[in-house]
Amino acid sequence: MNEVVLEVRDVTVVYETEDPVTAVASAGFDLHRGEILGLAGESGCGKTTLAYAVNRLHQPPARIASGTVVLHDAATGRDVDVLGLDEEELRRFRWSKLSMVFQGAMNALNPVRTIGAQLDDTLRAHAPGMDRRARRNRSAEVLERVGVAANRLRSYPHELSGGMRQRVMIAMAMLLEPQVMIMDEPTTALDVVVQRDILREIVRLRDEMRFAVVFITHDLPLLLEISDRIAVMRHGEIVELDTADTLYRDAAHPYTRRLLGSFPSLSGDRGAFIRSGELDGELDGELTEETA
Repeated sequence: MNEVVLEVRDVTVVYETEDPVTAVASAGFDLHRGEILGLAGESGCGKTTLAYAVNRLHQPPARIASGTVVLHDAATGRDVDVLGLDEEELRRFRWSKLSMVFQGAMNALNPVRTIGAQLDDTLRAHAPGMDRRARRNRSAEVLERVGVAANRLRSYPHELSGGMRQRVMIAMAMLLEPQVMIMDEPTTALDVVVQRDILREIVRLRDEMRFAVVFITHDLPLLLEISDRIAVMRHGEIVELDTADTLYRDAAHPYTRRLLGSFPSLSGDRGAFIRSGELDGELDGELTEETA
């Protein structure tokens, strides 16, 4: 396995409401260079909350109560304590070292500005040394890398399909060649053909550029196909983390087996993955010692 690029240790996120809620509890993982790490779990289990914590994106009442996030910067050879960065350091860190494709990203583009102007904004903010021509050339290059023609720099978001807008958001995340890219449900709301094309592009770009990816989705079969390793979250905790192959063939945690069993087989009997009655009642309360 390649060297570790990102270490997340014991991260806890609390929403400081009248009755405080712990959304993520002591979650952690290592991310290796060039790796695709899947983060799976049902809606509301804390996947996006953990991703926001890694990138310091939470706003009150959310608060990172404890934990560490360290990026091992290959460009400088230094370790970056992400949770310890001040506002200016954090502004420089985002997009250049760690970028994020947000959930519902294809609707995040400004509808009254061209694609080229929005990519240019990112470069002007984070690479002030680049002149206008260099910024345009870079924008055209990344668009073509994700399968969008460079002449689309003059287009407005409404002139692009949903799949093309999603590709633009991935291109924006790639502009400054970050070492880590977090993708939160990047293929949601896309039809299966476009989804498949974008997944192929993500894997191809990872192979070419060797950035690491945290890929968040509730779609476990999708992660089994594209991920090197998968972390499964439940109730704000990572309950299992293993290679995709091991998780598929020999999942250790009953919740992981339940997730796997929730997807129908194309060839076997319905529910064949789980022995009849094996996990009945386990999701409605705490797992018993016998089943865990």
